[in-house]
Amino acid sequence: MTALAWLLGLILPACGADGAAGLPRPVVMDMTRIERPATPNTFLAGPAGMQPKPDLVVEQQQLPAPALYEKARDLFAGEPRTYIAAAFPNQLQVHYVVRSMLLNFPDLVTVQVNAEGADRSTLVIWSRSVYGRSDFGVNRERTLSWLAALQQSTER
Repeated sequence: MTALAWLLGLILPACGADGAAGLPRPVVMDMTRIERPATPNTFLAGPAGMQPKPDLVVEQQQLPAPALYEKARDLFAGEPRTYIAAAFPNQLQVHYVVRSMLLNFPDLVTVQVNAEGADRSTLVIWSRSVYGRSDFGVNRERTLSWLAALQQSTER
């Protein structure tokens, strides 16, 4: 953590913490009951027909839900400055804290996998900022990057 992040932590406490620390421990979320804020600092990717309506429609995956969950969980946890805050394997849901490089700002990312049959599943990614009104497109870019990495890993 930089000295600037440590100082910022005096005003915004979660910026002064490491990893997933400094934020409440997540609980299992009902991804059909997401209440999106009026501020433009979130990005939601999910299947067509999902409510609330996603910013990006994610195509169904030709993988059983448990396999997609394991692949996504492991792949996303390997991203820079990304920490698992809580994992709920029985619900196929995982929560991450992703920190910015310079000021250690935390973003929250929840990933949910849903079974759509024995060999098909869908993925929901909800990325949002803890602080600030705008995220300068960071949540969108992160989600697109993670989805591209997942697509590459499933094509191998």
